[in-house]
Amino acid sequence: MLNSTSSEKKNLQSLISSNLKRLTIIPPSSTATATTAAAAHDFDFSDVFGPSTPHFTTQSPSSSSPSPSPSAFIGDPLVIHSRSHSFVGPSPRYTVSSSLPFQIPEVEADTQPKAESESKSKIGPEDFEILRVIGQGAFGKVFQVRKKIGSVLGDGDGIYAMKVMRKDIIIKKNHVGYMKAERDILAKVVHPFIVQLRYSFHTKSKLYLILDFINGGHLFFHLYRQGMFSEDQARFYTAEIVSAVSHLHKCGIMHRDLKPENILMDVDGHIMLTDFGLAKEMNGLDRSNSMCGTTEYMAPEILLSKGHNKDADWWSVGILLYEMLTGQVI
Repeated sequence: MLNSTSSEKKNLQSLISSNLKRLTIIPPSSTATATTAAAAHDFDFSDVFGPSTPHFTTQSPSSSSPSPSPSAFIGDPLVIHSRSHSFVGPSPRYTVSSSLPFQIPEVEADTQPKAESESKSKIGPEDFEILRVIGQGAFGKVFQVRKKIGSVLGDGDGIYAMKVMRKDIIIKKNHVGYMKAERDILAKVVHPFIVQLRYSFHTKSKLYLILDFINGGHLFFHLYRQGMFSEDQARFYTAEIVSAVSHLHKCGIMHRDLKPENILMDVDGHIMLTDFGLAKEMNGLDRSNSMCGTTEYMAPEILLSKGHNKDADWWSVGILLYEMLTGQVI
């Protein structure tokens, strides 16, 4: 009986071994990848970001080895606390089909007649030297960059933050409208407590936003390190947040994602509002039905799908103040 059981186990093992040897892993179909790539090339952002800029791979004359990839400079930022992420859900009342194709025709930069001076002054990734990774999001990464000396932008050594977003991911997630709105809003808003857009351009596969580099870290980092702020600190930061949000509302803009991770601190300790990826232009009578933002900071009317207006930003400001004073979110 034991011999029979032993022989059955050996037969089973040999059968499994032979099957594993014949096992082949079929790579994912290239059709989906090709379709996504084609969509990224077919969809054009030229109406907002300007003509597409060729991406040239440059190499230092003093170095014969290939230039390292941007992510090789410094690893991705450490996650110091588990937090909810911003998201955009489907509208609870009006659902747009994701199968609808984009119908914006591509405008080839080469087919447009250009003056020689305009062609020479085209801005591209090659005008900036990547220093390190300072952030990562759903669509790409944010790099600290230095403007190169002798570039078309003039004498260099200016330090900026370069937000690089992949077109294929943006199109796949149907966030084209949000990305174009972010660039438009940043271009028109000027305020001492709102991060300033300096340049924007795009290549065949990526979108680029060049912003002021704010080197004091996120408000969340300081709040996490201190645990909570004093009343004087909280009052000071909240006053500057209120000033920035009030200016946005006067310009007909709703931020919709106010949270400590989207508030930077400059070297002098002043706040700088950033990340307008979910921002929306609205007049006083408009209401939006989109489910968007970060859950802990969402106004009740957003969570209950009742439609919201710019007043929802003030709920988020109140949650921010509560978090600064208590060290926790409601």
